[in-house]
Amino acid sequence: ELIQKISPDVRRISAEAAFAECAGCNGGVVIDVRQPEEVQQSPVAGSLNIPRGVLEMQMSARYPDVQTPIYIHCATGARATLSAEQLQRIGYENVTVIGCAIDAIQGARGVA
Repeated sequence: ELIQKISPDVRRISAEAAFAECAGCNGGVVIDVRQPEEVQQSPVAGSLNIPRGVLEMQMSARYPDVQTPIYIHCATGARATLSAEQLQRIGYENVTVIGCAIDAIQGARGVA
């Protein structure tokens, strides 16, 4: 229910579009908010793993510019949506959810 409430306020695009935007030199960063064990079992090349539970703390240290394009993904899109909403709450202005399953994200990674 919470996901449905915040989904309209969060930009969502496909994995192909996200990787194309990053490849277009927009300075974007792809963040994987899954747990490290999940990432180890099913990695996505070029993604930085910052688990959802520590996202806000690590983002402000690693990416202090709130205008940095941020693309967030997880296994299904649910944690990514919650993470995007939280980053927007703390001031990040250019947050996008890669809204598809992990296998589609992995498949699209070769597009960039």
